[in-house]
Amino acid sequence: MSMKLYVGKLSYDTTDQTLEELFAKHGKVLSVAVIKDRDSGQSKGFGFVEMEDVSGAQAAIKDLNGKQVDGRAIVVNQARPQASRPAGAYR
Repeated sequence: MSMKLYVGKLSYDTTDQTLEELFAKHGKVLSVAVIKDRDSGQSKGFGFVEMEDVSGAQAAIKDLNGKQVDGRAIVVNQARPQASRPAGAYR
């Protein structure tokens, strides 16, 4: 069973590839997404990593939470389910 992780306090320089390489040390990475501003394309400073198995994801949380990446101490924890938004809601 896969597990999705939230990764916060990212440097604006951190890329999907940087995160994939970092998390791959703990298991198979299924997907990586650094969230970007829709208009400017600049990172919003957080992202998500989906890992293939729970044990690898938990090892990544334990090892990477608080680790310096691109000059910033990142936050890594289990992602919460996405909140549903009413249709037509402003984003």
